[in-house]
Amino acid sequence: MNRFPVRKVAVLGAGVMGAQIAAHLVNVKVPVILFDLPAKEGPKNGIVARAVANLKKLKPAPLGNPDDAALIEQANYEEHSERLRDCDLIIEAIAERMDWKLDLYTKIAPFVAPHAIVASNTSGLSIGMLSEVLPDEIKPRFCGIHFFNPPRYMSLVELIPAPQTEADILDQLEVFVTTALGKGVVRAKDTPNFIANRVGIAGMLATIIEAEKYGLSYDVVDDLTGKKLGRASSGTFRTADVVGLDTMAHVIKTLQDNLGDDPFFHTYQTPAVVTSLIEQGALGQKTGAGFYKKVGKDILRLDPAKKDYVPGGGKADEIVARMLKKPPAERLKLLRESSNPQAQFLWAILRDSFHYSAVHLGEIAESAREVDFAMRWGFGMKQGPFELWQQAGWLQVAEWVKADIDEGKALSKAPLPGWVFEGPVARLGGVHQPDGSWSPAHARFVAPSTLPVYQRQHFRESVFGAGAVAPLEAGTEVFRNEEVRVWTLDGEVLIASITAKLHLISPTVTEGLLKAVELAEESYQALVIWSPDDVFSAGANLEALMPVFMKSGAKGIAPEEKKLQDAMLRIRYAQVPVISAIRGMALGGGCELAVYSARRVAAMESYMGLVEVGVGLLPGGGGLTYIARRAAEMASAGNNPTAVGDLQKFLIDGFTSAAMAKVGTSALESLKLGYLLASDIIVPHKDELLHVALQQAKAMAASGYRPPPRALFPAAGRSAIATIKAQLVNMRDGAFISAHDFHIATLIAEVVCGGDVDAGAMVNEDYLMAMERQRFCSLLDNPKSQERIMGMLQTGKPVRN
Repeated sequence: MNRFPVRKVAVLGAGVMGAQIAAHLVNVKVPVILFDLPAKEGPKNGIVARAVANLKKLKPAPLGNPDDAALIEQANYEEHSERLRDCDLIIEAIAERMDWKLDLYTKIAPFVAPHAIVASNTSGLSIGMLSEVLPDEIKPRFCGIHFFNPPRYMSLVELIPAPQTEADILDQLEVFVTTALGKGVVRAKDTPNFIANRVGIAGMLATIIEAEKYGLSYDVVDDLTGKKLGRASSGTFRTADVVGLDTMAHVIKTLQDNLGDDPFFHTYQTPAVVTSLIEQGALGQKTGAGFYKKVGKDILRLDPAKKDYVPGGGKADEIVARMLKKPPAERLKLLRESSNPQAQFLWAILRDSFHYSAVHLGEIAESAREVDFAMRWGFGMKQGPFELWQQAGWLQVAEWVKADIDEGKALSKAPLPGWVFEGPVARLGGVHQPDGSWSPAHARFVAPSTLPVYQRQHFRESVFGAGAVAPLEAGTEVFRNEEVRVWTLDGEVLIASITAKLHLISPTVTEGLLKAVELAEESYQALVIWSPDDVFSAGANLEALMPVFMKSGAKGIAPEEKKLQDAMLRIRYAQVPVISAIRGMALGGGCELAVYSARRVAAMESYMGLVEVGVGLLPGGGGLTYIARRAAEMASAGNNPTAVGDLQKFLIDGFTSAAMAKVGTSALESLKLGYLLASDIIVPHKDELLHVALQQAKAMAASGYRPPPRALFPAAGRSAIATIKAQLVNMRDGAFISAHDFHIATLIAEVVCGGDVDAGAMVNEDYLMAMERQRFCSLLDNPKSQERIMGMLQTGKPVRN
């Protein structure tokens, strides 16, 4: 398969989705032009300009770095249609109106390059009907591409072919969307609302019906259908508010307009409460009110009986919460047999999802795998409906669902398909097997895509029942202790995986990492530090050190702190390159581990920062030493290694980040904060992280890697401390920080500036780390810091004192 080079993308439509798709393209460094209609007044690009400006205000932030909004080229159809000729991919993302889309296609068709792919971002309109107006030469290169909102954060992208779409075009687009955009791709059939919205919105409607039946309030339903059920924390009604009730109503209308013969058609009625809220202009989060309304700091919920908002916060009954913690088979049995209304409600919505998914599988998807991935990636579920069904016991659950259908308890009288009870699925116990997932259309198990792009994913995301090897059981194990596994996939590069909870760094982890460095230097080209989940390391394990502290106080902690610092230097000066492959959180000690590595390969959604002040401490594992050294390196880049003014300028940013516990909320922001460097690699797709890290490690080794020399560097000294302290005094006296915040920040300033020395005095890492240790331990003895530490350990939340 030839590589499809995307040099520039055009996004047509600067509405909510179009602007955010453009923002995500900028995040992953793909040049983009954002088009819209010419403004009737003022500059012709006014509509686009306002949309781009608004990107900086949206939460969650569409842009990894707000400054990158300037990289979005602005255009309008009247003046700039010729610029479409330079685009390899054109994504149409205007409002969900068939007539508007067709009119736009007619206007842009003359300007589409002969090789360009044209794709419609639609949540459910017929791709076949959309293609009809296009010239014959464009039809083979046209398809649907459905991003989920918000595009930066939601993994799912559905690709939908039109009748004349060439297979190679979809393959090329899937490769681009996977590797360049970092998305999980699901191929959907061209049916109303495709897969995720078809199943997801039907599930939301079923939830509303069942909630009314069992008399449950919106907040209780959301607590029941959120994390406790293994779904997105926003639950059902909060999710509707976030999506927008008008958007939800539009998707429902697509079902109403196109599925008159669906056996579940009667459940597609727009709920009266949704209609009422829309008539009032209460469209959810974007209008400030929907099923919920925020008043001050309070979250109120709608009471449909009173037609007004009342205090929220309702929770699941404890007995039901305990049921949800049981293994799947036991969990479903308990819910089904319980007399508790909340339990009956949960069984009902799970039964409804199994029933609906089985009845419609052959119509909407190639196999059960696409349905489960669509619900995972598009609706935040830990498991898709078929996975849960299979894990709970395929035939037993099927009999329960059938019994409810026969007794008139289900939402539809439609029987479960024959393949549920007879044939390979019934015999093997589920739709997912090692050789593929069940396809009713083909009456066999269909294997996952074999596109070369998936070879870059060493541990490609899989479904329950597929028999995929767990990452921490793969490869050849070389060493293991209680909290670190050291292993290799190819015998050339060693991999160290922290297995402790949240990958917290304890003395045991430190020992394991040191052993990994030793083994790598003996027999391997390089070492990669990587773990297969969304935490690189959440920091130091305070609890692990508590017995030492209780016995010996801060004096007992000092040697352990020195061991951690020495481990960081051992990693920095290792004779082989040490690569930190960062995915998710790299906080505190995790951030220090990353910055002391030879190189970092970070997934786009990585969160890095030195956050120790939140527990009343300062970075003690070399983080402040890194800030001081890095500032000196940046100041000397202009060939003036003693330019103290430049040194202080660079130092202020690092000091501020540590003193305010700033966290880069994307790899791009972490780059801006200095926790990632320009030489580091940012990877859009989390599952390609290990592949890229291994390739980087081999390339560095092959190019004759040598560790950096142990060198002296200039410190900013006492004058810089005085400058910083003066600013801190103003903040303290203005009540912006507490007296203890002032104390911690002063200690941080003393370390990063090198203490009581002249400006430009030459220091080394050992000197600064000794200062770090002394001040870290002094804070451990401080009652105010002890309050913060205990508060964090007990509640998980920072204490301000």
